[in-house]
Amino acid sequence: MHADHLIGVFNISEIVRGCFQSAYLGYYAFEPFANQGYMTQGLRLLVEHAFNTLKLHRLEANIRPENNASSKLVKKVGFQKEGYSPNYLYLDGAWRDHERWAIIVSQK
Repeated sequence: MHADHLIGVFNISEIVRGCFQSAYLGYYAFEPFANQGYMTQGLRLLVEHAFNTLKLHRLEANIRPENNASSKLVKKVGFQKEGYSPNYLYLDGAWRDHERWAIIVSQK
């Protein structure tokens, strides 16, 4: 870890309690630190925190199909591709398709 630098950001949002116990995952790495394994380490820690501390059952990540680095990251940590959502988010002036990836507590 680089003590003097922010390497990237993770967030857990839209936490739904009750019978769902689920949330969405967001993240990004800052350019000089991308593709060096830091995000893999961070995501593993975040998944552990989500399941052990927050007591979530499921985390979901929605990833643009062309974002191979992001798909590779979540797959490496144990997420499974569940589906495809056409026109999921309005980004950069257009509706963008996304792949839906998720991990549940029993898969970690």
